[in-house]
Amino acid sequence: MASSFDTVRTNGDSKNAYEESGKRLIVYSVAKMDCPSEERMIRLALNGFEEIHSLSFDLSNRRLKVLHDGETAFITSKLETLGLGASLERDTAADSEAIKAEEFSASSDKQESRTLCWLLTINTLLFLVEMTAGLLWQSAGLIGESLDNFADAAVYGLSLYAVARSVNMQIRAAHLAGVLQLVLALGVLAEVVRRFVFGSEPESLAMMGIAFVALIGNTICLLLISKHRGGGAHMKASWIFSANDVVINLGVIIAGTLVALTGSNYPDLIIGSIAGLIVLNGSRRIFALKGN
Repeated sequence: MASSFDTVRTNGDSKNAYEESGKRLIVYSVAKMDCPSEERMIRLALNGFEEIHSLSFDLSNRRLKVLHDGETAFITSKLETLGLGASLERDTAADSEAIKAEEFSASSDKQESRTLCWLLTINTLLFLVEMTAGLLWQSAGLIGESLDNFADAAVYGLSLYAVARSVNMQIRAAHLAGVLQLVLALGVLAEVVRRFVFGSEPESLAMMGIAFVALIGNTICLLLISKHRGGGAHMKASWIFSANDVVINLGVIIAGTLVALTGSNYPDLIIGSIAGLIVLNGSRRIFALKGN
C-alpha cells in the first residue's frame, strides 16, 4: 500500500497513479441498514478478504463505501446474501482521500482492538453478575438486562475473533453466538410467562442496586468508546450498543422503583420482556449471515 502511494507522489500525476494502483471505491445503498446490528453483519460477511482494504458506514443515509482492488461483482454478491437490500450506486477509481482514510484506519486498529478487549471484559462480567442476581432475587428485568450484555459481549468477541480467520470460520462463530442468544432469549421470555402465571416477588432494592452497578460499568464503556468515535463507523456502532445498554439499565432502575412503590411484579416482567425481545431480534439478524 505504501509503495503505490509513494509512487503517486513521485510521478506527479496523482490521478493516473491512483487508477494504476487498481484500488477502487464502490458505494452501496443498503435499504435495511438502519442500526449497528446490520453493520456488524456486513463487517462479518466481508471480513477476511485481502482485496477489501476498508469499509465505511453511513447508517443515517444507509450507505456503505468499500475500498478494494478485487472484483466488484463478488462483493455485491456477498452483500446480496444478507438480504439487506444492498444495491450498487457508484464504482470509481480510488482517490487520494480514500487512500488516506485507509491508512488512518490501519493505524488505529491496535487501539480499537484494545478498547474492544475492555468492552468484552466489562460486558462479560456484567452478564455473569446480573444473571446471578436475577436468578437469586427473582428479577426478570435483571435477567433480561444480563442477556443484552451477553449479546454485546458476543459481538465484541466476534469482532476480535474474526481477525485473520476465514469467512467460513467467522460465520460458524457468529451462528454459535446466535444459537446461544436464541436459547437465552427464549429462556427469559419463558421465565417471564411462568412468573406472570405463577407469580413472583422480585427484590426491588436488589434490582436497583445491581442495575446501578451495571449503569456504572456501561458508562465506563461509553467513555472508552467515546475516545474512538471519530475513528470510524465501527466504533461509533459500538458506542450505540453501550448507549442502548445504559437505557436498559435506567429502565431496570425505574422498574425496581415501581415494584417498590406498587408491590406489583408487572414492571419487572415488562422490562424483562423488552430486553428478551431485543436479544431475540439480535439472534435473528445473526442467523441471516451466510457463508460462501
